[in-house]
Amino acid sequence: MTRKAVYAGTFDPFTTGHDDILKRSLALFDEVTVLLAISPTKKPLFTIEQRLEMISEHFKSEKKVKVDSWGGLLVDYAKNNGIDTIIRGLRPTGDFEFEFQMASMNKKLYPEIETIFLMTEGQNYFVSSSLVKEVYNHKGNVKSFLPETIYKWLLNN
Repeated sequence: MTRKAVYAGTFDPFTTGHDDILKRSLALFDEVTVLLAISPTKKPLFTIEQRLEMISEHFKSEKKVKVDSWGGLLVDYAKNNGIDTIIRGLRPTGDFEFEFQMASMNKKLYPEIETIFLMTEGQNYFVSSSLVKEVYNHKGNVKSFLPETIYKWLLNN
């Protein structure tokens, strides 16, 4: 039986923290879908199409990674695609309370789903897409916060 998981977020942009969580989850699962959440309330730096393309390019040689987008409930995507595990990253910045609430709601909506939390590595404790965008918008250097593929996209767009 194939062990499948989903790692969902807006990933705008996909950071070194996201990259670390995803790569570590590949040791646990046969297939991990990076699911780009379509959020009408957020103002993205990149379009959904650009994010799909850049993350697909970043993982083009990793056969265990799929990249997709979804505008509905995460649990509905999981049900529709035979996925029973959600991967979430936790930073020591107050993430747990929100993530616990979300995992509990997902479990209520889809009792077969499990959420697995992976702690961020030390060099990524403070990295978030929002902070990276803020630094970038103020002309700061964000190279160390982004995988090389994503950084090149940022420079060319």
